[in-house]
Amino acid sequence: MTHDLSHSPRSDARDNRKRILAVARTAFAEQGLDVAMREIARRAEVGPATVYRHFPTKEALLTEVFTEQMGACAAVVKEGLAHPDPWLGFCLVIEKFCAMHAGDRGFAAAFVSTFPVPVDFAVARDRTLGHIAELARRAKAAGGLRPDFVLEDLVMVLMANGGIRTTSPTTAVAAARRFAALLIQGMRAEPAAVAPLPPAVRLPLPVVI
Repeated sequence: MTHDLSHSPRSDARDNRKRILAVARTAFAEQGLDVAMREIARRAEVGPATVYRHFPTKEALLTEVFTEQMGACAAVVKEGLAHPDPWLGFCLVIEKFCAMHAGDRGFAAAFVSTFPVPVDFAVARDRTLGHIAELARRAKAAGGLRPDFVLEDLVMVLMANGGIRTTSPTTAVAAARRFAALLIQGMRAEPAAVAPLPPAVRLPLPVVI
């Protein structure tokens, strides 16, 4: 007797999990952290019970969804720390962080939020921020970064960067790159020749009612 294992309960469960994660990544990236678990279930075409069976809490789902992004952030900081010029390494981190966070509203909000983010996520984030603080210390010692910079300034930068609203992810990233370039010029310890900014981006003005 042969058995068709292509749709076994175990493989169905794996497929459901992958579909839930894919839907959640897209939903959180586009709409932020307020997307409800029931909405995730609806978009993934599964029942809410199936979502909760794989992810008992929203925090558990967020941990899984943002693992890849947090790893990417950690890799960027590692790249910055390895740069022979600490100031240029610091600039690299600012530029890449702004671009990465502009493309994912949910991750950007979780990174700078005291919202009850998952413990694993918070630990990884705090470790990453600690490495950025070390890079900032080196950049100050090398004379590139202004001495009054504090880590809270980076959090403020990312919060402001998260406020960029555009008509497409591509435009958001382009706007974030220009925003980062403006910020970096203000973070220099000493005035220097002004480098040209990335191309300007036309942003939609907010509607006032």
